Amino acid sequence: MTYENMQQKIKALKSNISTVIVGKDETIDCILTAMIAGGHILLEDTPGTGKTMLAKSLAASLQADFKRIQFTPDLLPADITGLNIYNRKEEVFQYVEGPIVTNVLLADEINRATPRTQSALLEAMEEKQITIDGKTRKLEDVFIVMATQNPIETAGTFPLPEAQMDRFMMQLSLGFPTEEEELAILSRFTERNPLLTLNPVCSKEEILQMRELAQTVYVHESIRNYIVKIVQTTRKHDEVALGVSPRGSLALLKACQVYAAIAGRDYVIPEDVKALSMPVLAHRMICYAGSHSGQGRKPLQQILNTIEVPSEEWGIR
Repeated sequence: MTYENMQQKIKALKSNISTVIVGKDETIDCILTAMIAGGHILLEDTPGTGKTMLAKSLAASLQADFKRIQFTPDLLPADITGLNIYNRKEEVFQYVEGPIVTNVLLADEINRATPRTQSALLEAMEEKQITIDGKTRKLEDVFIVMATQNPIETAGTFPLPEAQMDRFMMQLSLGFPTEEEELAILSRFTERNPLLTLNPVCSKEEILQMRELAQTVYVHESIRNYIVKIVQTTRKHDEVALGVSPRGSLALLKACQVYAAIAGRDYVIPEDVKALSMPVLAHRMICYAGSHSGQGRKPLQQILNTIEVPSEEWGIR
């Protein structure tokens, strides 16, 4: 696959999703970036803003297996991973797949389940495998968790553990639509649901090809130093109790490579880093001020404003 082919495929995906979702171009760009980079996505916003609709629109645009889990307080880990059931006729235990055995998993309202149940996703999200009764089963190369959650102040929610938050490549928010966008939503959904008309425009194989292409994108040493300085400073900021982990710096690097490839470049520029730092890093930071959603955004913005942006010929190897 070439950069031109990749741009055409991304354009087709964005066009498909935009049939259902009005506006939110930057959010869609970030979601496609995370998907190609092999990362997982957390969509957090108030109920009714289109989080689930966006996740289902992406899934409908892919020629891949899609499953959904509606998280509830009584959901058990086995309801996610599957379990071994004894077959009395054959006198053997047989594994019954859970919904996690798929390509795109929609974890709807993930923070309504207990921390015990949420932890069932940890191994799968990091290592693309699940272990049941001592036996490990590999998941497919294309495995993406798209989780939605309501703000933790909403009734009936449990905060996600830090270990799970760190496994999401990006945390994104849709926000309320503008007046013009809301009028377009009313017009678009009056007669029929456009989600029902979507057809796949991208296969699993093409996702892997785009991922391989993005891995060849050149990252100048100054850009690497810039990323490391941002991450290191999050660990020293006065308002931050826990800074970004090395997993976060690696996620930012991979996301920048994909973001550059989507733009048709074979090299990363500082603007890529600045554009992706907030969705990739902010949710990984824990501040002394409290555990409210988006707590890391303010200190991270201060860090981005403080650190000097490097200036080089980025395409020179």
